[in-house]
Amino acid sequence: MLIRLVLSAVMTLGAAGALVAQQRTYLPAEIENGGRVYQANCAGCHGPEGDGVAGINFGTGRLRRAVSDDDLVRIIMGGIPGTAMPPSNFSDGQAGTIVAYPRSMAAGASAVSSSAGAATDPGRGRAIVEGKGQCLTCHAIAGSGARVAPNLTDIGAVRRASELERSIVEPDAEIRPENRPIRAVTRTGTAITGKLLNQDSFTLQLLDASERLVSIAKSDLREYTLLKASPMPSYRDKLDGQELADVVSYLASLKGRP
Repeated sequence: MLIRLVLSAVMTLGAAGALVAQQRTYLPAEIENGGRVYQANCAGCHGPEGDGVAGINFGTGRLRRAVSDDDLVRIIMGGIPGTAMPPSNFSDGQAGTIVAYPRSMAAGASAVSSSAGAATDPGRGRAIVEGKGQCLTCHAIAGSGARVAPNLTDIGAVRRASELERSIVEPDAEIRPENRPIRAVTRTGTAITGKLLNQDSFTLQLLDASERLVSIAKSDLREYTLLKASPMPSYRDKLDGQELADVVSYLASLKGRP
């Protein structure tokens, strides 16, 4: 009872404090699902790194009004009156899934990135993306480049720097469902690989490696499957530490606006 009174007093005073040890361990699937919901609903204000609101930093575990997972769930569902944090329509379970993602930020804050501490230059990173890295042969940025890979115009607004780095050096480590390539084989044995755009009960629509829109009747297919491996090559041995840091800093700066 005394502990509850103390915690209540701290929250009433609005005291800032570090996030206490998390109450449970989240599964990778929960973190992944929570990340998708966070990026779609929360990153606009809190930012991809969780530090977009003054006094709050999910990456370091700094919160102003919560000391437990249950507190975070209540805030997500009910909002904070008198602030820009609105209530939501999420259920307890959905809100709990969202909590898994900022918890993972705090848990991974001590991990040392291979480019951590480097003096970065987004301008140099842009030159690598457009030159040595040949990234625009697959990706598009602000209308320039190709469409066969995810558009990077606002990638810095939805992905953390650590996630961007990992996708560059370990592209197979995490492939989001919406970005997985598909391989379709026709009844005549022709194989077509590309980016899945849409499908219904009767057809598949995909964008092939030549950026051609292909529509195939499922009745004409022998098989089709989403691929687990990314078509993107690893840049682990293609960029040195400084180059990697510069590329990450440039991508992190892409917020979808000038």
